[in-house]
Amino acid sequence: MHSQIALMTVTLFPIRLLIAAFMMLLAWPFAFLASVGRSETVVEPQCLWRRLVDIILRVIMRIMWFAGGFHWITVKGQRALPAEAPILTLAPHSSYFDAIPVTMTMSSIVMKAESKDIPVWGTLIKYIRPVFVSRSDQNSRKKTVEEIKRRAHYGGDWPQIMIFPEGTCTNRSCLITFKPGAFIPAVPVQPVVIRYPNKLVRLFKILWLTLCQIHNEFVIEFLPIYTPSEEEKRNPALFAVNVRRIMAKALGVPITDYSFEDCQLAMAEGQLRLPVDTCLLEFAKLVRRLGLKPQNAEKVLQDYGNRARKMEGQKLDLEGFAQFLDVPVSDMLRDMFALFDEHEDGSMDIREYVIALSVVCRPAKTLDTMKLAFKMFEAEEDSAITERELAVILKTALGVTHLKVSRLFTAIDIDDTGKLTFDKFRGFVEENPDFADEYLHTESIGPQTGPCHDQHTQNNPSSLNLHGTANTKTANGICPDFSPKYHDGTIDALMKKHK
Repeated sequence: MHSQIALMTVTLFPIRLLIAAFMMLLAWPFAFLASVGRSETVVEPQCLWRRLVDIILRVIMRIMWFAGGFHWITVKGQRALPAEAPILTLAPHSSYFDAIPVTMTMSSIVMKAESKDIPVWGTLIKYIRPVFVSRSDQNSRKKTVEEIKRRAHYGGDWPQIMIFPEGTCTNRSCLITFKPGAFIPAVPVQPVVIRYPNKLVRLFKILWLTLCQIHNEFVIEFLPIYTPSEEEKRNPALFAVNVRRIMAKALGVPITDYSFEDCQLAMAEGQLRLPVDTCLLEFAKLVRRLGLKPQNAEKVLQDYGNRARKMEGQKLDLEGFAQFLDVPVSDMLRDMFALFDEHEDGSMDIREYVIALSVVCRPAKTLDTMKLAFKMFEAEEDSAITERELAVILKTALGVTHLKVSRLFTAIDIDDTGKLTFDKFRGFVEENPDFADEYLHTESIGPQTGPCHDQHTQNNPSSLNLHGTANTKTANGICPDFSPKYHDGTIDALMKKHK
């Protein structure tokens, strides 16, 4: 396989890339002419020459995909008319090639506003009349939903809007939580599932690897139109859940309550990558539901850190925890408290909460989290921590029940002082950026020890439904590149832990 990829990299790949670029350049003048003088807010009846341009662009795009190795694109089911289903919901979303249904149908999509300014590509994008989202506009999300609603209730005059409700790329082994944007308009939607039968395409979402294959397969299946009930119209979240269940059944994959935000946390590029059995995804979910994620994270975390340092390891009960956060006691807060009630004695170390919150708020800034943790744990006389305290810090930052740090501590403490300062730790990390892979070893040993307590997951059994067709060697079954190394039996251990 590796020799084939190497050969195709220097032969087939550059040819296909050049053909794709040529086809986009060929499509540009047609898209430009068809977009000239067209209103951004009103849809006009499509005249004959614009219909001809539409056909030409579809042909050009199909040739581009054919040159990329997608020789056969199988279409199952029948696409609904815009008047019947103004919105198409596609899943799973996993690669650049999920754009194939867009070019085949010329449906509108939701895109970043910055995309329209990209030469050539911006013109092609504007032709399909996308709904643009502006990152600089604080009200952009609200405006986007209102625009989707406006078009969906226009009686079918606007092109259908094609939406990937997962909101992020996954590895196709399950369907994560759907965002509500496609379901707020409360109109009939047509679920569309996409499949990549090729083994390599299933394993990789990388453009280069896919274009190195001689032949790629792609399957699009249009499912029956889903018309929301009155209850679903009032409750977009319920509407989304029921549509997701139908799509998962058609794909033969499980569903999970992990969300777009969980994938962001899981795939963050920091020195510490979250392992398979992390409790921080559940913690992050509770943080969002309790509204505890601060707007000004840096300032709030520093304030929490200063307060926690002054407590000098004093344990808090549930009421003390609620008082520290200035929130009322609730069932969700009890679930969060249980995550840190290591010895099940009704007490917790608030410093562990601050570390976990820092990871959730700034997952890619590992050293910032470690600096905050050292500040809370270090002794006043030497600004240093012990091996046991380092274990607590890293165990909490990774969200695991048990962690061996002896090799790491010894490697950093070359003077054998039995203490570490943050400056020593930072220097070691800068010289050994992959230190976690080499020096740390996590173990999932059940709910009896560590910051991960089994109580918090009992309310969400669906979030652990990763068996069936899900790949048991894929971390958490959802996010690509979730963990650098996997080990056998991980998911089984996780299931035992949460039962």
